Amino acid sequence: MNRTTLSLICAASALAAVTGFAALTVPDADPGDSRATAARLPVERSALLCPAPSSSDLAETTYTSFTPEGVAGAAAQKSSAELLPAEKNGGERQDQERKGGAQKDGAQKPVVALKEPGKPVTATASDPEAPALIGTADGALAPGWSTQQTTMIGAGSGRAVLGATCTAPDSEFWFPGASTVRERQDYVHLTNPDDGAAVVDLEMYGKDGLLKTTAGEEITIPGKSSVPVLLSTLTDEPTANVTLHVVARAGRVGASVQADDDKLGGDWLPASADPAGTAVLPGIPKDATSVRLVAMATGDDDADLTVRLAGPSGPITPAGHETLNAKSGMTTAVDLGDVTKGEPGSLVLSPAEGSDPVPFVAALRVTRGKGDKQETAFIPATAAIEERATAADNRAKGSVLSLVAPGKAAKVKVVSSAGTAGGATASKTYAVKGGTTLSVTPPVPSGVKGSFAVTVVRESGGAVHASRMLELPEGGVPMFTVQTLPDDRGTVAVPDAGEDLSLLND
Repeated sequence: MNRTTLSLICAASALAAVTGFAALTVPDADPGDSRATAARLPVERSALLCPAPSSSDLAETTYTSFTPEGVAGAAAQKSSAELLPAEKNGGERQDQERKGGAQKDGAQKPVVALKEPGKPVTATASDPEAPALIGTADGALAPGWSTQQTTMIGAGSGRAVLGATCTAPDSEFWFPGASTVRERQDYVHLTNPDDGAAVVDLEMYGKDGLLKTTAGEEITIPGKSSVPVLLSTLTDEPTANVTLHVVARAGRVGASVQADDDKLGGDWLPASADPAGTAVLPGIPKDATSVRLVAMATGDDDADLTVRLAGPSGPITPAGHETLNAKSGMTTAVDLGDVTKGEPGSLVLSPAEGSDPVPFVAALRVTRGKGDKQETAFIPATAAIEERATAADNRAKGSVLSLVAPGKAAKVKVVSSAGTAGGATASKTYAVKGGTTLSVTPPVPSGVKGSFAVTVVRESGGAVHASRMLELPEGGVPMFTVQTLPDDRGTVAVPDAGEDLSLLND
């Protein structure tokens, strides 16, 4: 066999194992053909980006970082997982140093530093100038590394619980559910983890198509920095329901939308799962007083969709909302009211009978409470859990886990870690019936002190989608946040490279 070819195959396998940012796949083949087999190996390096938490003087932010234990084959060498402050607008390192954000020798101090798998760590921030964070993990701390920032603003027009799962950098994001109307202040936070500058385009789509923007193209994000952009400043067309498309034409970024409503509180709006012909939006609270569905077809064709609510006992069709036509390049919004009728549920969107799958994106705006005591969170379409997913920040009271099996029944194990200040792990196995949503309180670790992480491990059966609601009521307001739980991508498929003498015949 050509040695160069063999070296390239081995190099590709090693690259997939160490980066964690891409996966190599192989096509279906004869089970007896060893060239087509692939093992799943733990990643050896991960990256996370956290947006700047809040500019409010009343904001109190907690960062919780965690890596699950027991990842078979995880690297045994010395490991690290740290989140460092990003520069603001590309050049305020000196100001960070003056405030103690860096050591005298120029090396920045981590805001959050994880030391070992299985035990979460926390850090807090109350400075309205708190920066975005850029983090990397390697070795045994890389597979499944998760960090959440939870911000409490207990009073004022911005009162809310804002929860964000820190995300990996990418080149494209879709955010159905954004807004540019006066009562909303929606900022997209763009964070560049690399040394070189990134260049980003922002496109916004309303009910009639692409909105005319004045400054949405070629936004430069300097290296190792974060830039917030107020969406309403990009257009002269106030639009209630917007789908924001973030595209990095150079480099890669993390993107998150902070949505604040003058009357309804607010939360972080996470990106929707990649455009697909079906979507699952898991974890509508049982006491939701209002649910708005926002969707858009991203290709050249409209998406004709069937709308189903997967409840505790099975799928039902919301009265008056049996179908949805998601138009190509046009944002469609539908108010579903109190669609859950006092029971928890998840929305499942699939091609209407006789329709071909058409890629689309979708998200829900969920409101709890009434009158001047309302609070809002967002639930985007989320990918299924292939192996495992984690919600890093949970409390002894107030965490609700939603598990939905849109097709076949499934079995999952839920593992609660030790607390940040003590306690023992706890676990429980749940069976999720096909077409239903199971809403449970995660097992509370014995003797837990501080917050703890919850990891969902898929054991058997069909696809499972999940989310976690964290309730932190304040002053009679049912303040809450929802984080969806896509697969943590802690492992990657690596082909088994073998000799293929047929290559000599090419």
